[in-house]
Order: sequence, then structure tokens, then C-alpha cells
Amino acid sequence: MHIKTTKCNRFCLVASVTNRELFHHSEVQAGFEALFRSFDSEVQFQYFKSFRRIRISFRDALAAAEARLRLHKTDFNGKEMRLYFAQVISVGRNLRQNQPPKPEKQFLISPPASPPVGWEQSQDATPVINYDLLCAISKLGPGGKYELHTATPTTPSVVVHVCDDDRGDSSAPDDSDQDDKPRPPRPKIIQTRRPDYTPRVEQ
Repeated sequence: MHIKTTKCNRFCLVASVTNRELFHHSEVQAGFEALFRSFDSEVQFQYFKSFRRIRISFRDALAAAEARLRLHKTDFNGKEMRLYFAQVISVGRNLRQNQPPKPEKQFLISPPASPPVGWEQSQDATPVINYDLLCAISKLGPGGKYELHTATPTTPSVVVHVCDDDRGDSSAPDDSDQDDKPRPPRPKIIQTRRPDYTPRVEQ
């Protein structure tokens, strides 16, 4: 976006003052405003304390010019006062530079503002469940095997082997038997001993 200063506002002055009392005491402000009301009785003031500036708006451009001519670099309350015409700032309107990208190019933005032209949401495929494989695996016991994929001249076969039970009992453990057995005691956590502190003697 291009910013360009074009011309001055002939109806508005900006006063640059270094006297801080002007922004805190109403009596000093009344004396300051009286200087400009002699040129225009309906002049308006806007105080910007952080910038030490005062915006002075006139109804007549000639009154603003006369006030600037007579009061510029004059003494007010022991400090020099400077007056400037407010500047009008126009923002350039280059439509070719400020336009958003074309819809077919917006998918390059992350995240994209909109999908590219012709894009359609894909439907999730139905999950494939091999019930024969699940049935065969459920019938397997310890030591058994099941061939998932038959070997071909170019690929090996895939075979699932079921491990034997270490206890020699293929039956599933009963939860009631485990409840009757006493649980092993939990190991006690030994706290780390704090090291001894020896005060350092300076020599």
C-alpha cells in the first residue's frame, strides 16, 4: 500500500509546544486558546499530551493563515511555540497490486483460503474386514500356524505362528485364581540423603 503526502490542510494548524503546564492546567489552556479565538471565535482544539502537539481547527482558511503568520515562533508562557499546517495524507489505490490472488492460486496459501477450482471432497472408503482371517485366527492354539499369504515365484509366504504358553497350560488364566493369590509387596522408595553442609571459612 503506497502512502503519499499531497498538500497541506489550510483549515488546520498543529502547534508544537514544550510547555508541559499547557496539558495539565486549565488556566494555561484558557490563555492559549484565547490567542487563537481572536482570529476565529469557533476554533476547536485537540490536545495530544504524549506528542506535545495541539491540533487547532478553523472555519476559515484565511483565519488559520493569519494566526500562523502572527503566532509562529512566538513566546508563550516562557517557551517558544511553533505552528505548522496539518498535512493531508492520501492512500494510493492501486487496484492491480491490492487485489487478492486468483482462486486457482489460493491453494498455495497455508492454510488455503478456499479449495482450488474443481476440487471435490473424497468419500471415505468402506473398511474391508476379512472375516475368514479373523475366524481362522480365533481357532488357532499354541503351536499352531496359519498361512496368511501363499508364496509366489516372486514373493514369500506370510505365516503366523502362535507361541506356546510358558506354563504348559493353554487355558486362559482365571481371574478368580489371581485374586486369591497374595500380591508381591511394593518396593520401598529410599529417599536420597542430603549431603552434609560444611560452612566455608574465608581466610
